[in-house]
Amino acid sequence: MNTIGQYRHQVGTAALCKALNIPKASYYRQLAPKDNVVSASPRQRPEQALSEAEQQKVLDVLHNPRFVDLAPAQVYAQLLEEGRYLCSIRTMYRLLANHNEVRERRKLTKHPVYAKPELLATKPNELWSWDITKLRGPTKWTYYHLYVIMDVYSRYIVGWMIAERESSILAKRLISESCHKQNITQEQLTLHADRGSSMKSKVVAQLLSDLGITKTHSRPHVSNDNPYSESQFKTMKYRPKYPDRFGSIQDARAFAVDFFYWYNEEHRHSGIALYTPSDVHYGRVEQICQDRQSTLDAAYQRHPKRFVNKAPNADLPPQAVWINPPKQVKN
Repeated sequence: MNTIGQYRHQVGTAALCKALNIPKASYYRQLAPKDNVVSASPRQRPEQALSEAEQQKVLDVLHNPRFVDLAPAQVYAQLLEEGRYLCSIRTMYRLLANHNEVRERRKLTKHPVYAKPELLATKPNELWSWDITKLRGPTKWTYYHLYVIMDVYSRYIVGWMIAERESSILAKRLISESCHKQNITQEQLTLHADRGSSMKSKVVAQLLSDLGITKTHSRPHVSNDNPYSESQFKTMKYRPKYPDRFGSIQDARAFAVDFFYWYNEEHRHSGIALYTPSDVHYGRVEQICQDRQSTLDAAYQRHPKRFVNKAPNADLPPQAVWINPPKQVKN
């Protein structure tokens, strides 16, 4: 610091501090004798502050069973209406904070913890997913309700129905007819859905119990727990011929007939290696895969340089399809 002081007399304090990139206040702070530093005097207690006895009285009131679950503002208001004033709302909070008691004091409903559904399908008719979506009718606030049941493994639509209302009775009929068409036996199938009124109805639950079908539900407000049905609805509503509104329920049904035939029989689904849902559901994949492989082999023989590193292979659909696969545990 003595050397720096010599330079200060030659170039000036401001220029020196700028050259050294230090604030002038830091320089002067180093020059000040330590003995001259005046210690801060303790803060005096305000005359209007609550006494120890008054503070304890406020805490006793806040701890009273009548008020223990109420926020300080609620306690303050009720005391005023009874002709009592102990302190301000802010003081109540300050006293609670001094005792580490600032928290949610109100009684709140504890919502149940819903387990994430982890569902696996390794073959057709092992896991179905179903949902209901609205189709806009001819005028504002008019809708038709489309019920759709999908096989998760093959993406095949095993049943659908359009009605003017959402009804557990109609849902029961659709599920029953779809199970009959697919020859579902006891303990064979798991049926997954969200938490709509029809999905959770006693009518549907009783039917599934009678048929020996396991039912599962998505967690509340988690659309990812029913991804395959949601994806199918998006595919439908983004089709070029999907109208802004349907003129009648007959128009909606006519559109659905064409769409579900296309979806099941013609649509090469990216999630199942570009086979149609019908091919996967009814076991035609192996023969089609052989035909694809023959075509690829011929193409490779004609132009091997067009295929980088190796000969092409025809893909097969995934052997396991999950709704919420379990997380891999790292060793």
